[in-house]
Amino acid sequence: MTDSPENPSGRPGPQGPAGETGTQDAPLAAPPLDLTAESGATSTGPGPRRRWLRWTAVGLSALVLALAGLGWLVYTKLDGNIRTDSDTLNELEKYEAERPKSEPGGAENVLLIGTDRRSGENSGKYGPDNGTQRSDTTILLHASADRRSATAVSIPRDLMVQIPECKRSDGKQSAPQFNQFNWAFEFAGAACSIRTVEKMTGIRIDHHMIVDFTGFKKMVDAVDGVDVCLERPVKDDEAHLRLPAGWQTLRGEDALGYVRARKSLGDGSDTQRMERQQQFLAALVNKVQSNGVLLNPRRLYPLLDAATSSLITDEDLASLRGLYEWVRGLRSIPTEKVQFLTVPRQEYRYNTDRDELAQPAAERLFRQLGKDRPVSVRPTSTPPSPAPPGPGPASGPREDSANGSAGSSPSPSEPTFQGTTAERGICR
Repeated sequence: MTDSPENPSGRPGPQGPAGETGTQDAPLAAPPLDLTAESGATSTGPGPRRRWLRWTAVGLSALVLALAGLGWLVYTKLDGNIRTDSDTLNELEKYEAERPKSEPGGAENVLLIGTDRRSGENSGKYGPDNGTQRSDTTILLHASADRRSATAVSIPRDLMVQIPECKRSDGKQSAPQFNQFNWAFEFAGAACSIRTVEKMTGIRIDHHMIVDFTGFKKMVDAVDGVDVCLERPVKDDEAHLRLPAGWQTLRGEDALGYVRARKSLGDGSDTQRMERQQQFLAALVNKVQSNGVLLNPRRLYPLLDAATSSLITDEDLASLRGLYEWVRGLRSIPTEKVQFLTVPRQEYRYNTDRDELAQPAAERLFRQLGKDRPVSVRPTSTPPSPAPPGPGPASGPREDSANGSAGSSPSPSEPTFQGTTAERGICR
């Protein structure tokens, strides 16, 4: 058999319908699947849908990167605002052997120190700047281990206490002495104040924060002020305070004047001034929690910026992470469990312009807090009332505002002291 030109291989080809070997070509392979048909793509490039998906992905990536960059800038700014008080830590380490032991279970004690610094932005506003500063307001804040309660104890600046030997800023040592409490800070700063409080209470101070007049005003402004009410108009040139009677929202300078005023509000004593400070701080805490500031980034940032730029703290709290973790542990405490009171005290026997601890009430308070046991507060029997400006502090014996001797009898396990809570408002 001879190969035909149509079939050079000599193999039989496919047969046609008549059964003859045909010359029909083998069928072509199926064309490849067009994956671009449904998306609207053409042979010249991707379709509109693919282009839209691509640009959306690019845009979202850019937005995520921008937000991350913005978040980092905000974090860096707030973190950089806080000033670290390394000198205090270094000084306290020298006296570690004599300091009280930390409380069991995670309870923490923070010493909040408000100073009367009159330099910088405060120059000339609140009296002459003599180059020194004292602790105008000092509060021992005890946070329970379960973070279900917090107790803030005011320490009067004129309380007579034993101040230990401390290292001064000029490198010299101050002699141990029995003197008014706020001199400890003037002598040798926060380390001396902390050691004085620890010797007086037997409670270890885990952290400390220092804030001045400017910082206080900024934090009040960051929450749009605090509401108060006055029965009478107030005019106090020393406190830079002029207020009408009635309800009003205090901000900035007026808020500072309200908590600093002494002669124009109440009976002119430091006792009522501290009660007014506690009521104001209680109202501030209540506003922060009730308005959802801690959960609202738009409102939280101004508060954090004001707080961080005003604080000098120990190293553990001198970062935004450390400060946030500490505050986060407190934000779930109910307002009725955020308590404010003044250390039990009475007139100093040798000078009625000074105070001394009232025993055994003071020792009982320190023992309860030192062992992380509960205490309760009750309102003062007579709320402070505004009074016309007077010539000076009222004379006569002052009521012991925190000795638990009046009102309902405290239970043996939970002693009661005069004070207030963040749940209560300033006006009644």
